[in-house]
Amino acid sequence: MKVDAILLACMLALCAGCTAVKPWERGMLAERKMQLVPSPLQNSLDEHTYFSKEAAFGGQGVGGGGCGCN
Repeated sequence: MKVDAILLACMLALCAGCTAVKPWERGMLAERKMQLVPSPLQNSLDEHTYFSKEAAFGGQGVGGGGCGCN
């Protein structure tokens, strides 16, 4: 019974964080620093370095590396 109450409290706490963003509040979310990849050039350089070190295409993304064992 106590576990059920704790689980219910956790679920309610997680649901309390969900809210709708007002149109006038979306300006900050559209800024460059809020994007998943803030600097495309820096991201490209980082991926190239990772590719060069791993010697496998796509090692950073979804799927396997260059071994063909996806």
